[in-house]
Amino acid sequence: MTARILVVDDLRPNVKLLEAKLTAEYFDVVTATDGPEALEKIRVLQPDLVLLDVMMPGMDGFEVCRTVKADPEMMHIPVIMITALSDAADRVRGLEAGADDFLTKPVNDVAMFARVRSLIRLKMLTDEWRLREQTSGQLGVLRGETPLYEVNARRARILVLDDNEVDAAKIQATLQQDDDEIVVASSVEQAQSLLRAERFDLVIVNLRLREQDALRFCGQMRANEATRHTPILVVAEEDDTDRLAKGLDLGINDYLIKPMDRQELLARTRTQIRRQRFQERLRDNYERSLAMALTDSLTGLYNRRYLTTHMAALIERLTENGKPLAVLMFDIDFFKQINDSFGHAVGDEVLVELSRRVVQNVRSVDTVARLGGEEFIVLMPDTDETVASTVAERLRANVAKDPFRVRGADGEALQITISVGAAMFDPDADDVDSVIKKADDALYEAKRTGRNKTVGWEPDGYTTLGAGAARA
Repeated sequence: MTARILVVDDLRPNVKLLEAKLTAEYFDVVTATDGPEALEKIRVLQPDLVLLDVMMPGMDGFEVCRTVKADPEMMHIPVIMITALSDAADRVRGLEAGADDFLTKPVNDVAMFARVRSLIRLKMLTDEWRLREQTSGQLGVLRGETPLYEVNARRARILVLDDNEVDAAKIQATLQQDDDEIVVASSVEQAQSLLRAERFDLVIVNLRLREQDALRFCGQMRANEATRHTPILVVAEEDDTDRLAKGLDLGINDYLIKPMDRQELLARTRTQIRRQRFQERLRDNYERSLAMALTDSLTGLYNRRYLTTHMAALIERLTENGKPLAVLMFDIDFFKQINDSFGHAVGDEVLVELSRRVVQNVRSVDTVARLGGEEFIVLMPDTDETVASTVAERLRANVAKDPFRVRGADGEALQITISVGAAMFDPDADDVDSVIKKADDALYEAKRTGRNKTVGWEPDGYTTLGAGAARA
C-alpha cells in the first residue's frame, strides 16, 4: 500500500526509528520536529496519515490534533498519537482531541502497522468521496461539508455482539449516556439476523466469543454489501495483539483493550459514529445532487460530463502525491449486430447488464463511466500496471464467461464479449485527453487483431494481456 506518512516528534532518535521502520514497509515518510512545522506540512503535503508525539515543547500533540480536526481541509487526515503516557484519562483526552488512535510506548510494531494500514484504507475511501463532492461543486451543483468535529455522535443505533452478560451490560449502561439505542446479541447467528433486518451505526464485538469466531464474523460483515461500511469496534484482551492485527487487516475500524474504561469506550464509540455519519453525509449529498445531472439515465453509470471533470481533479491529486492512475477503455464486440437482429430495446438491456457486471468486478474507489453508445471507461486510482492488467483481463473474461439473458430476446442467451484497452497515466507527458487516447488506441488494437481481447498500451507498441475465442 503506497502512502505518505508524517512523523512528528521533537526527539530526533524517535523520528529516525519510526522513519526507518515505516520506510522498510515501503511508506513514503516525511518528518517534523514541532507542532507549527507539523501543521504547515499537513496543509501543504496533505499526508495520508500523521504519527504524532504528545509531549512536545510549545504546542503539544493534543493542540496540534485539535487544530487539524477543526480545519475542513485537514480534518479527514487520520492522526495516531504516540506517547509514553499510559493512563486511560490520557487516551481519552487524545481521542476527544480528535485522534483516531492513541498508542502507548513502547509501541508494538505489528499492531502499529496494522493500524496504519487500516486508517490509510479509510482515508482513501474518504478522499474519493471528498473528491467526488468537489467535482460536483465544480460542475455547479450545490455542496456543503459539515466539519467532522461538528457531526452529532448521539442517538446512534449500536449492535453489541457479546456472550459475556456482564461485559454486555457494562457497554449498554455506558453508551446509554449518549441516548444510544443498544441491541445485544449473544451469538453470531443472532447478530447476523439483526444486521439483515436492521441498520446500525456501529457494531461492537467481543473478540473472545467463547464458542464462535469473532474475526470470521467481522470478515463476513466486510464481504456483505449491506454492512461493508458499517464501523466495527472490537473489545480485546491485552495479549490479543496478533488477532487484532489480523482484524485490522480484515477491516475492523478500532479496538478497546480490557479492562474497559467507560470514558474511553464512549470516546472511541463517538469517533466511529462521527466518521460514519460524516461519510454517509458525503455519500448522500453527492448521490442526491448528481444523480440526474451527471449519470447516464440508462445504465446509472457516470456520464462523459462527470468523467472529464472528475478525471482532471483526480490527475491533479495523484500527480501531487506521486501515485499511479490506470485507465481502461472497452466496448461491446459487434454491438450493431445485436441492435440490428433484436432491436434497440434488447441492446439497451445488454448495456444495463454489462454495466452491472463491470461494477461488480472493480473496487468501490474506481470510477466507471459510459462515454456513449457501447463505449465505457474505468479510472483506477493508486493502481500500478500489473494490477490494472489483471483487473482488465478478469473483466473481459467474466463478461465472456456467462451468456446474457435478456427479456427482449425471447429467452435467447446472447454470447457477449468485450474488447479492452489499458493505459497508464504518465505525469510527465499526459493530460486527460492524451491518456484517454492511449487507452482508446489500445482498444482499437484489440478490435483490429480479433476482438474479445485485452491489450495494453506501451511506449514502443502494444502488449496482449489476454484473449478469448472471437465470435463471428
